[in-house]
Amino acid sequence: MDVPLAHLDRPFDYLVPAELDDVAVPGTRVKVRFAGQLVDGWLLARADDSGHTGRLAYLEKVVSPEPVLAPEIARLARAVADRYAGNLADVLRLAVPPRHARVEKEPHDEHPTPAAESGAAGDAVGPVVPGEPVGPGEAVDPRGWRDYPTGPALLRALTDGRAPRAVWSALPGEDWAARYADAVAATVAGGRGAVVVVPDARDLDRLDAALTGVLGPGRHVSLSAALGPARRYRAFLAARRGRVPVVIGTRAAMFAPVPRLGLVAVWDDGDDLHSEPRAPYPHARDVLLTRAQLGEAGALVGGYARTAEAQLLLETGWAREVVADRATVRARIPAIAPTGDDPQLARDPGAATARLPSLAWTAARDALRADLPVLVQVPRRGYLPSVSCADCRTPARCAHCAGPLALPSAGGTPACRWCARVAAAYACPQCGGRRLRAAVTGARRTAEELGRAFPDVPVRTSGREEVLTDVPGGAALVVATPGAEPVAEGGYGAVLLLDSWALLTRADLRAGEEALRRWLAATALARPAPAGRVVVVADGALAPVQALLRWDAAWFAGRELAERRELGFPPAVRMASVTGPAEAVADLLAAARLPGDAEVLGPVPADEGRERMLVRVPRARAAALAEALHSAAGVRTARKAADPVRLQVDPLSLF
Repeated sequence: MDVPLAHLDRPFDYLVPAELDDVAVPGTRVKVRFAGQLVDGWLLARADDSGHTGRLAYLEKVVSPEPVLAPEIARLARAVADRYAGNLADVLRLAVPPRHARVEKEPHDEHPTPAAESGAAGDAVGPVVPGEPVGPGEAVDPRGWRDYPTGPALLRALTDGRAPRAVWSALPGEDWAARYADAVAATVAGGRGAVVVVPDARDLDRLDAALTGVLGPGRHVSLSAALGPARRYRAFLAARRGRVPVVIGTRAAMFAPVPRLGLVAVWDDGDDLHSEPRAPYPHARDVLLTRAQLGEAGALVGGYARTAEAQLLLETGWAREVVADRATVRARIPAIAPTGDDPQLARDPGAATARLPSLAWTAARDALRADLPVLVQVPRRGYLPSVSCADCRTPARCAHCAGPLALPSAGGTPACRWCARVAAAYACPQCGGRRLRAAVTGARRTAEELGRAFPDVPVRTSGREEVLTDVPGGAALVVATPGAEPVAEGGYGAVLLLDSWALLTRADLRAGEEALRRWLAATALARPAPAGRVVVVADGALAPVQALLRWDAAWFAGRELAERRELGFPPAVRMASVTGPAEAVADLLAAARLPGDAEVLGPVPADEGRERMLVRVPRARAAALAEALHSAAGVRTARKAADPVRLQVDPLSLF
């Protein structure tokens, strides 16, 4: 039943009336009577008899004869609910999009595509030529995978119908979408299907174009919440009916039903967009890896950076590493230099405090003179997202809510970033001063400053208001926030990574990992040395900067995992957060039969006056922890506890 209450998180038996016998098939949407109300539900299975000794009610209605819930997705949903201490109803709400009756009634081909219905891989009949459709049994040209010693073997395993599991560290300048398209094509050539999940719409568009070029049109569908109800449901039905062997998309695609699944893949698994904000808060990487485990499918986790979770897959032997040798890396990376190392400080003592040190300014000037674009990455959007008193340097805050004040433009009026109230008559509570200065500089102010420094060069911005996909290859300054960097034709001549402190000093377990991920993604857009240069405004002795200088995400991920193992943080352990009003949190933990080796940490303050407790157990006890928390939540919902408590297993943010 579609009732997200923990104490009702189990199947219920109903009788099927004779008039519904033909349409009441497993996987269909139904309506049933429960506690005197008509509620939605799913028909999970049919049986000749029931072990229930009491009187059974009848199904009221089959909403649609379309069996949209595939058996393997139902099993996956149950596994995901158990892993995240959640309810099956919540997971199914994520897995199957809302019904669109008009789309269901549209005429469609009853027969699946040959690739979707084919059996074991056939004999190779020749290599696939890029740009020509791939068919079953055809060998796939490894192309760019040859730059990685184990890359061609990965494609051969997929074509042969095996289930390889790989963690891929992409080279700078790599056309990752083309590499993923090759892996998918190899899977299709082996007679199986694939699911690929990417962080956002820009990545989805790149992958969509790459797959169309390799597989041909009509061989895959894209699933994204941004498609709208009708288009999303139409794409979902195409996959469920076996009309296409491949589904790509954002995290909405992680539960996509694909016949004979042979490969699950996720790109840039460190991006927080892969984490579902709705209960039970699953992460796309973990859902896909669970699918691979249950369905004996291959798995590919790729990115320029590497997360500690991906590193754990390697260290436990679950997956194998696909990386280029150091000679290939050195030939592909741009020249990368920090501004905070000793030799640079000796030449430019002001580099320690300057926002745009001379090394960065020189790199930009030289690239522009060579008629090449320059990318400037700025962690904060806006104009001046944080200001302070010009006289005493006290941070300027809102008089109503104590939120930070920001300036929207050079001549704008300061306004609160929290409540949006305008503070036109602001006066510093410490010294009475009325003048404001920049505390944090945003992307628009940076673009304005660079425009004055290079007056004859066009300046483009890419950020929340407008995200650019690509830019021409001529001289230009491109100021972008992390994740919004456009691709330049031929690559950037220089990449400047400013305000590194804003990424490195965040109060977050993943601050270093996230900073490196952002830097590597921007650096990957630069030309190889000597034409390409990257300047990071940071101390060269810092571990994330060292990993950037060497393009060695594997080293940093191993170091990060070792530190987390020593300190007892995920993914080395399993940790759950329990958030809510203090009394409700204490009530749930008191009802939970936690494993004997569980550690309860906290409380720590959370938002809106709530508090958070953390529960930590060894990874071997992860299932016991999830079961204990889910059972305790069931105790509270059974007695209709008023205050809700949010349960999250391995949340991205712990504090």
